[in-house]
Amino acid sequence: MARQRPRAAAVVIADGRVLLVQRYLRQPRPCVMCAPGAVSCPGHHYAVLPGGGVESGESDEDAAVRELAEETTLRASVDRLLWTGRHNRRRAVYFLMADVTGTAVLSGDEARINGPSNSFELVWAEPSDFERLGLFPPELQPLLTDLIEGRKSGRVDG
Repeated sequence: MARQRPRAAAVVIADGRVLLVQRYLRQPRPCVMCAPGAVSCPGHHYAVLPGGGVESGESDEDAAVRELAEETTLRASVDRLLWTGRHNRRRAVYFLMADVTGTAVLSGDEARINGPSNSFELVWAEPSDFERLGLFPPELQPLLTDLIEGRKSGRVDG
């Protein structure tokens, strides 16, 4: 079995909200969101942070910056590593972005393949939206909430 590429994700926060990619995914099996061994895919509504696979020879940081630009047209630099974890059974790294410029517009492969069975929409979400949007992986919900609320109150995260 081929080794899965790590996922690098960009955390962009503005005005107490975080930028997410809201998705509807319905594809033939195997669907990465379905439980292993599922016979059919009913479709999934969920949201993720902008991000994607780390290319060969690319750093995790560079991948997060590249993926953010490819998916949203935003330009940014990495402020710092926030968290590491798992995303669909592969290693994932999450970076807080700084010096963000531009206007978030769906672009790249997400814009090209956007359609009824595989749709994408950029959304600015507050912590109260995470559960309704199905933020994935769900372990990010309290982490992002703490990060956003820390920024609102002026706290500095360690």
